[in-house]
Amino acid sequence: MPARPAAEIAAAYDRIDRGYVRRHHDAGVLDLFAERVADYRATVLRVPASAVPGTVAQRLAARPGAYGVPGDLPSEWVSAPDAAFVRDPSVPALDGLAGAVTGCAAAIAETGTIVLDHGAGQGPRALSLVPDYHLIVVLAGQVCPDVPEALERLDPLRPLTFVSGPSATSDIELSRVEGVHGPRTLEVLLVE
Repeated sequence: MPARPAAEIAAAYDRIDRGYVRRHHDAGVLDLFAERVADYRATVLRVPASAVPGTVAQRLAARPGAYGVPGDLPSEWVSAPDAAFVRDPSVPALDGLAGAVTGCAAAIAETGTIVLDHGAGQGPRALSLVPDYHLIVVLAGQVCPDVPEALERLDPLRPLTFVSGPSATSDIELSRVEGVHGPRTLEVLLVE
């Protein structure tokens, strides 16, 4: 089958009706996001920016060990004196970490989803998938009401990881198993 010309593909794309509702929520977006993330069995803590360092320190104190963080994660987020941080850990070192602390690129209130594009403050994809615990810092301005708006903020050429709660899967008998394809425990700091 011969390939279709690019102009024909572009014309077909332009004919797609996009009259769908782009935004379902204008108010209460942060409340909705926190509610939906919690529905996925994740812990959500709403904090002011000034409380991020103390809250990160408090959450990590409950899980002794070293934590992987991106090299460009804001240093004030991980200034806990009692926690050991490994900046830009190697892939072999990831399995020995107690967890990871990262930022994100965007978050979606409607679905309770956090999106990492593995840019600034997010580290490589493996950092968000290998350690058993993941603490994600989400800034209020990163929370979009709905999927279309979030997708417009993202670069489709970057590696995107969509996080909707701790990793989980169910077998044919519907037995839920957590931690198979990523962290077993997800905590989110929603910075207001």
